[in-house]
Amino acid sequence: MAKKDDRYSLTLKCTECGEETYITSKNKKNNPDRLEVKKYCPRCKKATLHREKKK
Repeated sequence: MAKKDDRYSLTLKCTECGEETYITSKNKKNNPDRLEVKKYCPRCKKATLHREKKK
């Protein structure tokens, strides 16, 4: 079972306009790479690629 310390919250940022719209969490032990998800951006009014923001 994974410890609670393995997960951390992060912000997803739109690659087109730069808006930070979504907050999610991931397990950095299982997924060390940056998270990339196609999500709806209300500013662009379309589905765009959202990437994990640098800290």
